[in-house]
Amino acid sequence: MNYSDIYALRIRQLCKNRKITINKLATLAGLKQSTIDNIIRGKSKNPKVRTLHRIANVFGMTLSEFLDFSELNDYSIDDEDENE
Repeated sequence: MNYSDIYALRIRQLCKNRKITINKLATLAGLKQSTIDNIIRGKSKNPKVRTLHRIANVFGMTLSEFLDFSELNDYSIDDEDENE
């Protein structure tokens, strides 16, 4: 699992918990649906902080809160280096 997988997981979890579709998330965040789809499908390996901030705001979270979850906190940068 890499960063893009972790972001996708976080977005899917939050959408499911809040009963928000990906399309609705994109609309509320002021982003193109393709932008969200690319993050979810792992095509966008390094989403911009601004994009993540907009997504976090839809969920009523700060960017810090959005990024504060176990999968990301437990992720080791060393794991990523080994996969390159």
